[in-house]
Amino acid sequence: MTICGFQYGNKVWTNPTFSVSQIPCPNSDTIVMSNCVSVVLGQDGWSVTYTTQSICTLKGSTVELTCSYTYPRGKVTTTFWFTKMEAGIEPEDLGQDPEYAGRLEYHGVKKKDCTLKITDLRERDSATYRFRLLTDQEGGKFSGSPGVTLSVTGLQVKVTGGHQDKTLTCSTTCTLTDNPTYIWYKNGQHRDESTSPQYKYSVSNDYDASYSCAVKGHEDLHSPAVCVVGESCMNVTYTHQSICALKGSTVDISCFYTHPSWHNVIEVSWFNKWESGVTKDLSLNPEYADRVEYHQQTDKGSTLRITDLRESDSTEYKFRFTTDEARWGYSFPGTTLTVTGSQVEVTPKWRSESKTLSCITTCTLSNPNPIYIWYKNGQNLDESNSPQYKDPVSSNYDDSYSCAVKVHEDLLSPAVCVQGQRCNRVTYTKRRICVLKESTVDISCSYVGYYSTTSSFWFRSDKSTPEDLTTDPGYAGRVEYTGTYRSPSYLRITDLREEDSAEYRFTFKTDNFEWGHSFPGTTLSVTDLQVKVTPGTVTEGSWVILTCSTTCTLTEIPNPTYIWYKNGEELFSDSSPQYHYSVSRGSSDSYSCALRGHDKLSSPEVTVDTSSLSCFRVTYTSRSICSLIPSVDLPCTAIYPTDLQVKVTPDTKTGKRTLTCSTTCTLTDNPTYIWYQNGQSLAWLTSQQHSVWSSETESYSCAVKGHEDLRSPAVCVQGYNCWRVTYTKRRICVLKGSTVDISCSYTHPTSYIEQGSFWFTQKDPVDVRSYPEYAGRVEYNRNTENHHTMTITHLTEKDSAEYKFILITTDEGRFSGLPGVMLTVTDILLEMDPTSVSEGERVTLRCRTQCTVGLNPNYIWYKNGQSLTNPITSYNSLILDPVTSYNSLILDPVSSEDAGNYSCAVEGLERILSPEETLTVRCEYMGC
Repeated sequence: MTICGFQYGNKVWTNPTFSVSQIPCPNSDTIVMSNCVSVVLGQDGWSVTYTTQSICTLKGSTVELTCSYTYPRGKVTTTFWFTKMEAGIEPEDLGQDPEYAGRLEYHGVKKKDCTLKITDLRERDSATYRFRLLTDQEGGKFSGSPGVTLSVTGLQVKVTGGHQDKTLTCSTTCTLTDNPTYIWYKNGQHRDESTSPQYKYSVSNDYDASYSCAVKGHEDLHSPAVCVVGESCMNVTYTHQSICALKGSTVDISCFYTHPSWHNVIEVSWFNKWESGVTKDLSLNPEYADRVEYHQQTDKGSTLRITDLRESDSTEYKFRFTTDEARWGYSFPGTTLTVTGSQVEVTPKWRSESKTLSCITTCTLSNPNPIYIWYKNGQNLDESNSPQYKDPVSSNYDDSYSCAVKVHEDLLSPAVCVQGQRCNRVTYTKRRICVLKESTVDISCSYVGYYSTTSSFWFRSDKSTPEDLTTDPGYAGRVEYTGTYRSPSYLRITDLREEDSAEYRFTFKTDNFEWGHSFPGTTLSVTDLQVKVTPGTVTEGSWVILTCSTTCTLTEIPNPTYIWYKNGEELFSDSSPQYHYSVSRGSSDSYSCALRGHDKLSSPEVTVDTSSLSCFRVTYTSRSICSLIPSVDLPCTAIYPTDLQVKVTPDTKTGKRTLTCSTTCTLTDNPTYIWYQNGQSLAWLTSQQHSVWSSETESYSCAVKGHEDLRSPAVCVQGYNCWRVTYTKRRICVLKGSTVDISCSYTHPTSYIEQGSFWFTQKDPVDVRSYPEYAGRVEYNRNTENHHTMTITHLTEKDSAEYKFILITTDEGRFSGLPGVMLTVTDILLEMDPTSVSEGERVTLRCRTQCTVGLNPNYIWYKNGQSLTNPITSYNSLILDPVTSYNSLILDPVSSEDAGNYSCAVEGLERILSPEETLTVRCEYMGC
């Protein structure tokens, strides 16, 4: 019985007892073992055995090509794999091919084991791979044939079938090895797993749906999603499936998404954690505070930017978007980010006359053609496209080497000794430092000199020649060195100025050596505090956001506490850099901020003036400047409009309409405008004006980038019956337990007949009346035609949400008014400070709500259940913090008659009282 068939030359041997060693093997001919292994025999015992002859695997995956070899005598000097061979020419080692740079690992851990690992496979890697070995004997060269044929394929979903029922197949260009399990996704959500490449369910003409497939164990290597019908379905396509970036650098992770044209996008976010289908927006994650930005380059393109990368950022990042009809799933694979440092690898590790240096990372950098920079003893030595230093280096005990990638020179590797552990080197404690103007900073490094150090100093890298900072007039009296001629060394700079922002380097000398001046050091950024104002529409009760900002992320104050001042008096402190407050008529107040522990380094004051309701003025004033002339203030006034309006101007010649996003005063800083057609963003339009064709159905509105929630009312291009929803109020603040009316007016094209309407709060439009928590509390009213009011009674804090109105008409017409009305339901509380005092002291009572109730609320105070109709010591002044508004009652000086139980209410809502607080007054003299 034949076990295996052996072919030698043109003769087939089928003797089951035949021994391979019995065959004469002239000229390295090949024996093919059918259904077994491939064995190559040569003269005098040369052989290469490949475990398998062909492999089909996925693009982006990793493969191992395994083999073993024998040779007759001598010592093996060289082993390598190759794919190309020409007669009379020595094959090229794949390890020297730039196409495979950083992707090959020789995994031969046992003697005569020649396993090769290739990572991040590409379709052009498809080839036949052969192993070659060389010995120290004359004629000792041998190549193993036929080798291993590798086929690299991507995945594609093929849609076949008729109009009603369609069949989906996960297709490859070759038959995958190892009996894979196929995974199917619908709209980004995991749906099914099967050993068959065919999707087992029938697929109907679902215009919304997209499908994608993957192989289990390689979910990140999924196929592109395809639409079952048409080309406008739910889909997310990531620019990269994996990214490798340097620690400390910045990375952009991008994707493009599509959805049916009748859907409106209502939310987008990036995330890297999810639990039970609930995703967590990355911009709200404290681990990424001040390091994450979202950018939108096109109408349907989103980029996640992460700065100051850390190794802990290595994970998978996904994008999710929600429309008013559907949501993209959370289980669809995204982009895997790997963050790596760089290291200099010295081989061999044992003592030898010469060494080979390689700049290694834990993953292959996504930069397509990185240029490596080499430093020897702190001096720039060479640049190369190869991560391996071009020449062997001598084993001098005093030499150190480090490497960096061009454009990221500040992220260089630690310097390493070529031989031993004590060589010349400098290691900086921090690569980047951000500190406050007028503060003090310590910049430090450790250093080792092979010989005794004779001198050392710090210098700025932007100087043409290194100049000791202690001799620089610009630093006179502000620079101090600490440390001796032994490591470490500290540079202290006091009274920091913005012009001190620079890269600082350290150098030292010995009797016969000086550390190089081109070795990157520590980059210092000096920042001031600034209060930035984001205005809302300047109507009474609308919100203004103040942000205490810096030009860089402070490194020496990792968890700062922000202090806010109003008109020079401390207002409150909080861990958030933002402060929200509600605009009131005719006020003009100054605000500034500082950091706890650095109270004297406060920001310049910002004056917010709302005395004129036509424009909203913000005046920035610098701190005093110390000079020989009297101190001066440098004012800067920014003016913001009260609202936006779209003006329509007809062009009788062309039949078009010119739309202008109009403001009540001229905007500063060359704003970018955003236009909306029927509520849908037209991201490619960014100018203040643009022309459209006349249409009776289209409505347009506009906003300013960065203030998208302050959108103008929608206007019809022609006539009055286009798609639009206009809300009576955009923000409403009401008390818990009260009743609220949320109203809107709407229009629609006359060719459509209204069939229904409702209000909703969730991502998917569902009538709020259908939720149990609203049962018996919601009523819809139509006061007039095309006007709708929703009344909610017995309000609770859980009712706080954005409420949106949707209109349903014939011909599947659905139009949602976005954005909707923000409702905030607040409790009313009384705060007393202090609650126990002695006569003659001062007590402040504050009636607090989370938002401003009404336009200009009046507060009523109660003592022991009786109204204080005319308290002499009270004043109606709103003191506002980031999320709350106060009315204060000040008792100064306190008498024993003031003792009692206090509460407060908002005028007009007297039935909703705050809980009582008790004031205790101690007697300070006999007989009271």
